[in-house]
Amino acid sequence: MLSQPFEKPLRVWVGLGFPRQLNSVVDAYQFVTDWCGNSPEQKAAIRACKAALTGDIDAETARAS
Repeated sequence: MLSQPFEKPLRVWVGLGFPRQLNSVVDAYQFVTDWCGNSPEQKAAIRACKAALTGDIDAETARAS
């Protein structure tokens, strides 16, 4: 499993507008599996993170999802 850092951190807003910074594919994977619902976008993000963790795609491609 590769913990690839993002070139630029990704900031998401959670709860009542609190920012959370995602610095790597592992951070993003934990976020989408812990905090989001069951939308098609979440499923795509999970697939992208898993692919990045196995080295099938790069971190920036996963970040874009």
